[in-house]
Amino acid sequence: MRHLIDPMDLSVEELDKILSLAGEIMTNKAKYSERCKGKKIATLFYEPSTRTRLSFESAMLELGGSVIGFSEASSSSVSKGESIEDTVRVVGCFADVIAMRHPNEGAPLLASMYSPVPVINAGDGGHNHPTQTLTDLLTILHEKKRLDNMTIGLCGDLKFGRTVHSLVKAMSRYEGIKFVFISPKELKIPEYILTEVVEPAGIEYEEVTSLEDAMPDLDLLYMTRVQRERFFNEADYIRLKDTYILDVKKLESAKEDMVILHPLPRVNEISPEVDKDPRAAYFRQVMYGKYVRMALILTLLGLNY
Repeated sequence: MRHLIDPMDLSVEELDKILSLAGEIMTNKAKYSERCKGKKIATLFYEPSTRTRLSFESAMLELGGSVIGFSEASSSSVSKGESIEDTVRVVGCFADVIAMRHPNEGAPLLASMYSPVPVINAGDGGHNHPTQTLTDLLTILHEKKRLDNMTIGLCGDLKFGRTVHSLVKAMSRYEGIKFVFISPKELKIPEYILTEVVEPAGIEYEEVTSLEDAMPDLDLLYMTRVQRERFFNEADYIRLKDTYILDVKKLESAKEDMVILHPLPRVNEISPEVDKDPRAAYFRQVMYGKYVRMALILTLLGLNY
């Protein structure tokens, strides 16, 4: 039985197979429309989510399966004090696979130690978000036609941004990657990401504060919002939330084939006027996310034939 807790749980070969399967599902939906008939996914979301939860649920429904679960901890027995261990033991009696989002880092890993069915980490605190990483990889592959030899700018909240941490881990395994980390000093990429992931892989990187200066060199720009829910101090959030706002003016110096990604939700870090630019791929990214989660579900259930 396999779980997906960290993007590094999957080898490059396994990643390639999942991305390939997702691409096949995109072009041949009918073939997979009943592949999960009789199967259930439980979505255990201990903190708010729209895209990720609905993406998992839509993925399972389009595979012919069904969905159970909860969308907030207060509507479950967690409010009565039930432990994660007991919750997954119980839910594992009802479902074939579990997708869990939790505000505490390591919670899905703990769940996987007790669950009788595969557990998918749907985001744990500021730590990891591996299925968003699969989404990002599929988007990059389809939009750029490659996963290697590119300069990737990551902009905004790099300290608490679990999507950033997961993507850096995944992309560090491909050839010819350079990272440009764009953030205020208060939201810099965590030191452990640099010392445990980027530097051991021999990846070139730089840390800058100016988005405008970095723009001309980027093949991919990954924008993130400053996350109010990760701050202990409201004043710090208000001071930093508008540090970077991508608009049409800033894109004038960007490459014509640069791709703009964002894990969403967007607040105001990308101006709505950018949505019309063909380089803006963040809404297409949402659709890619559904297909890659379909591929992941099939893989973990052994139905990826």
